[in-house]
Amino acid sequence: MDVNQAIVKILEESGRVSHVFGSTGQVNASMLLALRDSDAIQTVVVRNEQAASFMACGYTMFNPDNLGVCFATGGPGAFNLFSGMAVAYSDSLPVLAITGYASANVRGKGCLNESSGLSRTPDSHKMFSATTKKSYIIEDPSQTCDILEDAINTAFDGRPGPVHIHVPKNITTAIVPNFRSVKLNIRPCAPKPTAAREFALRLSTALSRKEKILLLVGYGCIRAGAKDALLSLIDTYQIPFVTTMDAKGYLPENHPLSLGIFGTTGDPAAMEYFDQAEVVLAVGNSFAENATLLFKADLYDQKTLLHINIDAHEINKVYPADLSMIADARLGLEAILKQMDANLPKAEAVALSGKKWFDLPNQGEVKKIHPADVARAICAAAPENAIILGDAGSHMLWLSEYMKLTGDQRYQNPGSFGPMASHTNGCIGVKCANPDKVVISGSGDGCYLMAGFELLTAVQNNIPVVWVIFDNGEFNVIRKFLLNMFNDHAYMGFLNPDYVAYAKSCGAEGFRVERTEDLEPTIRKAIALNKPVLIDAVIDGDVFANMNKSM
Repeated sequence: MDVNQAIVKILEESGRVSHVFGSTGQVNASMLLALRDSDAIQTVVVRNEQAASFMACGYTMFNPDNLGVCFATGGPGAFNLFSGMAVAYSDSLPVLAITGYASANVRGKGCLNESSGLSRTPDSHKMFSATTKKSYIIEDPSQTCDILEDAINTAFDGRPGPVHIHVPKNITTAIVPNFRSVKLNIRPCAPKPTAAREFALRLSTALSRKEKILLLVGYGCIRAGAKDALLSLIDTYQIPFVTTMDAKGYLPENHPLSLGIFGTTGDPAAMEYFDQAEVVLAVGNSFAENATLLFKADLYDQKTLLHINIDAHEINKVYPADLSMIADARLGLEAILKQMDANLPKAEAVALSGKKWFDLPNQGEVKKIHPADVARAICAAAPENAIILGDAGSHMLWLSEYMKLTGDQRYQNPGSFGPMASHTNGCIGVKCANPDKVVISGSGDGCYLMAGFELLTAVQNNIPVVWVIFDNGEFNVIRKFLLNMFNDHAYMGFLNPDYVAYAKSCGAEGFRVERTEDLEPTIRKAIALNKPVLIDAVIDGDVFANMNKSM
């Protein structure tokens, strides 16, 4: 068994990989032969390696036990994976990147695609080390199993994240003399018993004193699978809750204690109750820019902040916590609940004088489709277990504000790193991991134009994703930023192609929608086709999403 075959065998045996995403080149081409011979893993060859990295992120985004895998040749191919590694690093996604590398005997001589850092070549090992939890080089085939074992365990250990392995060209087909099955020792981060008791006591005291308690649900709750624990705390003690934009819809937004999203684009009900709250329990929250009103310094003054996060670095990073717990969100909440008396007084009833954006009428006069109506139509047409993704841009704000997610509908926007096109491509990986669910990508036209050629990848591999393009011919959210700052803007507009013709030329289906009443039936038709579909929704660019503070 050679190194390529050993890597594929280990991925198969892990039980965490059914699809891998990548592209080829001279340095790593032989790996495709080992992948071709796998009965357990489907290989998706992309048009650009950056898309492979985003698809690997998507593959584990809603499936925390999955290992996202992407691969590329050395040098330029490997460098195209960096955006996805940065997404996985900032969003806590377990992803393994495998790339080619120069053979040891030719390093420093200027061989093709060299990135050893020698003789004025870029140093990819340093670069991947800076964008992953750990980067490795297999210098001897006997290291293969040890490195794969350490890499996969590292990807899942503690706060999950990406790892990377260089496979030098001469190593790829070398025989592994000591192949063995790897051992995975993946354990969630459990809280210290003293921390659980302290949290339980402080929450019990707040309930007894009838203090206003607010639960702030962050993205870490999704990664930890904390839904049942969250609902147990909420329903037992009638605690109102808000989510960050990154956790939108993880708990049903029609729950009677849901106040919507808190933050820069937060719902009026969420913002109003946050001001009244005396105790805030923040779970899986890193206090990112849009969840803190642009890092408002006094946001938690006069409040008791209880913070649970899997990463010790996140504690006190932005706001000092009165109580903190380093733990997996699910295990932390379960430990607290075990320490609390279910017969404690319930939290004070919430006066919902504010509302949520999706309950309110659209703002602004439009000559074309209002972008809020595109968001409403996507949500209305999507099945109860659908997965909807927003990309980076104003359409992401419309989706987060005007979709009312119920049942098991899930939504995700790009996290703090937030590259354009990440979810335009990542949705393909999401669908591979969730073949039984409808996957819809809400993409700005700017995002789609960066990466839309992966439609061919979806067609070739029969991956049925629906892309709804918010077509306004401009970088709308940046235009708003410039108008706020300078009352002027430049270079914001661009030309769009005929998306319907493009879709059909790729072997997909395409629709153009110019009337609001056609949105929902067109999306339903696209879903029913069960094939890759582009929907070009022509929206008005002269209305802007609601912002609680100017960007």
